[in-house]
Amino acid sequence: MPAGVNCAPTRISRHRFGGQQRARSMTSKLTYKDAGVDIDAGAELVRRISGAVKATHRPEVRSDLGGFAALTELPTRYRHPMLVTGTDGVGTKLRLAIDYDRHDSIGQDLVAMCVNDVLVTGAEPLLFLDYYATASLDVDVAARVIAGIADGCQLAGCALVGGETAEMPGMYESGDYDLAGFCVGVVERDQVISGANMAPGNALIGLASSGAHSNGYSLIRRVLENAGRPSDALLDELLAPTRIYVALVQQILAEFGHEAVHAMAHVTGGGFQENLPRMLRSDSLALRVTMDSWQRPDLFSWLQQAGNIDELEMLKTFNCGIGFVLCVDDAIAEPLLAWLAAQDERAWQIGEVVSAGAQAADGELVLSSAD
Repeated sequence: MPAGVNCAPTRISRHRFGGQQRARSMTSKLTYKDAGVDIDAGAELVRRISGAVKATHRPEVRSDLGGFAALTELPTRYRHPMLVTGTDGVGTKLRLAIDYDRHDSIGQDLVAMCVNDVLVTGAEPLLFLDYYATASLDVDVAARVIAGIADGCQLAGCALVGGETAEMPGMYESGDYDLAGFCVGVVERDQVISGANMAPGNALIGLASSGAHSNGYSLIRRVLENAGRPSDALLDELLAPTRIYVALVQQILAEFGHEAVHAMAHVTGGGFQENLPRMLRSDSLALRVTMDSWQRPDLFSWLQQAGNIDELEMLKTFNCGIGFVLCVDDAIAEPLLAWLAAQDERAWQIGEVVSAGAQAADGELVLSSAD
């Protein structure tokens, strides 16, 4: 059942477990717990997480912890609401969290990867559900993970309304678990940000990341294999939770207007080369990025040097210090950067929209929808 909640009190999934069954006499009664699934542990987890889940409540939610599904009304302030959905996981960053017993913030990563995607459309995250799968449920570890999910939901302003805790012996190694998340957002139909109004001269504003977020960790782990056991300080940087941009972007939209923001991009898996071109809706446009226009955090310089990673490989794997990008009218670029600085936010104009076919000078990257 729900790792999150609001769905049935931890319904432990009835999946098969692998391996040969040892024959038992007719007098020996086999139990689900004998097979590796502890329903009592699932019930204890629901009890442990109920407080954290209730802290994410929104007034639109009409169901309580323990049902099979969550009922939610749409916020009444929307005239023509459109639902926006997104789903994601945290990738192999989870391996580091498990190996080094760093479970407390990985839940925020899960929420961030989903809500930041939904935010790109201009939507307000409304609901979140999670999926937590493991071989044998460790209630203490699961409670720490889900507390992090609840923290992330509070940062994003969405309600944690349900999920699933699946105990699947034979599918995972002892001590391992996996996570997936699902978000529902809502946006006014005439305020959807789609990229349709992008034009040459529009400015690209990059918002600082909190680190590597949740991408590129298979390569990071390969670097660590060669570099040796990471220090606690390096682990702190590598496991810093993915930044949630919801509150900041909502403030920008309220301050400068939806019409001034033409497109947005969440710099996630695939780095710059995959995610920035997703803003484009016309083959006649491209994006010029000036590579020295922002301060790259030391973490990425260390990764590049320690792993002997090519610059283009860095840009198509990591966010390199920019976690979210807005395409805005050139006229508001300077006022927006001044406003962000007044909020103590690190942000830079990292480039502009250009016509397709524009050539990249030294230190520039030109990206098109064909890339």
